Amino acid sequence: MTDGVTANDSGDLEDLEQAVAVFAEVRPRLFGIAYRMLASATEAEDLVQEVWVRWQLCDRSAVVNPAAYLATTTTRLAINAAQSARVRRETYVGQWLPEPVDTSADPHLGAERGEALGFAVLLLLEKLSPNERAAYVLREAFDYPYAQIADILQTSGAAVRQLVSRARKHVVAERRAPVKGSEQRRLLTAFVTAARSGDLSALEKLFAADVVSLSDGGGVVTAARFPLVGGQRVAKFVTAIARWFWVGADIEWAQENGQTAAVLSRDGVVFAVVTVDATADGIDRLLWMMNPAKFGAVSVAT
Repeated sequence: MTDGVTANDSGDLEDLEQAVAVFAEVRPRLFGIAYRMLASATEAEDLVQEVWVRWQLCDRSAVVNPAAYLATTTTRLAINAAQSARVRRETYVGQWLPEPVDTSADPHLGAERGEALGFAVLLLLEKLSPNERAAYVLREAFDYPYAQIADILQTSGAAVRQLVSRARKHVVAERRAPVKGSEQRRLLTAFVTAARSGDLSALEKLFAADVVSLSDGGGVVTAARFPLVGGQRVAKFVTAIARWFWVGADIEWAQENGQTAAVLSRDGVVFAVVTVDATADGIDRLLWMMNPAKFGAVSVAT
């Protein structure tokens, strides 16, 4: 015994330190998996914390590949969480939109590639089954081999290929080719300028004919509860709210989910995150994220 610490205590401490080091190394990937599965930074953080607890309590000496074990645990918990989240979102007040997450420090949010991170794709993945979503995320974002995904999902390699194929077809069929990031930023900047001034004509020129406006207030703040469709209708809506929505608003440009967004705040408190998706025809989707419960991963300069 040295300084009151037994050899056994020292071994336990070293084991815990090793467990912490292993978990810290793969944590960004675990969060990236959980976020893409749940589209909620808050829920993803809670899930990763649960994985950490399980990692502490498990027999780590029996774990051959810690990274694989942790990814498997995360994915299976996320599948269960996605199933319950789907039920909750069926009774969500108004439009449900993904929870914004800052990607300025990590553009791909712990992934090999940035797939399934943008708002448009996350919305499309909401329509998939949890297993389809998991297979797509693991394959497209993290480049996991089909055999490993099969082990994680406890199914066959052939079944995983079918899951990924169906998910890909769904995303490709429903998503139009997006513009480059620089053009998305230009259109968003032009939209904010026109929206603040209530310039109806300028807004109509920015919108695709079938533009859709989606607002998520969660029943907590005033927001349109149903989608607004069509260039003229959306432009009139944006013009109508100009006289109060932008009053006293400070605007900061941020990278949320890999795309430029306008973070709106009053007196240092975020009240909205606004962004657009666009194609060669112009802005085809306008997203207003206004539920204050979803701003935990959004910050403004002080």
